[in-house]
Amino acid sequence: MAFDNLISVSFSSDELTALDQAIQSIETILSGKTINLTPEQRQQYGRIAEQNKLFVNKAKSYMEQYPQYIPGFLDKTEFDKDYSMREQLEGRLQRLDSVVEQLSDTKILLDHDNYHNSITFYRNVRYLSGENVPGTNVIYDDMKQFFVTSVATPPPATPSNGSDNGE
Repeated sequence: MAFDNLISVSFSSDELTALDQAIQSIETILSGKTINLTPEQRQQYGRIAEQNKLFVNKAKSYMEQYPQYIPGFLDKTEFDKDYSMREQLEGRLQRLDSVVEQLSDTKILLDHDNYHNSITFYRNVRYLSGENVPGTNVIYDDMKQFFVTSVATPPPATPSNGSDNGE
């Protein structure tokens, strides 16, 4: 059965170097300015839903129109700073999410192609090993470990002398 290659892509060493430098530049800029939450913290803080973003936008608008209603214990300067930073990050995050999705989808297709080509190679080596082609047994024996399935061991038989069945 012929196999269709789903993707064929390559990057020059200059392109890979440029990608690595761009990623390094992003990491350098973000260093000390971003947070890594634990899974528990992610669960605790969650994400703000679209409806809640609208609520925050509305609250900001009213705070600016009616500053006299802002409680004294609310740091409006910090609120504005957080609001502005969230807006600045959101668009960039969407762009990076798109880049990550493109890289991930490309890798998925590359993995698919590699796996199916490896299966084809393995099947051919298995066939050649069965035909006793010199040098193929070692390859086959090494690769077949990836296809070992465990067989469930049946439970031990119980003696049927009549004393164990409640009679």
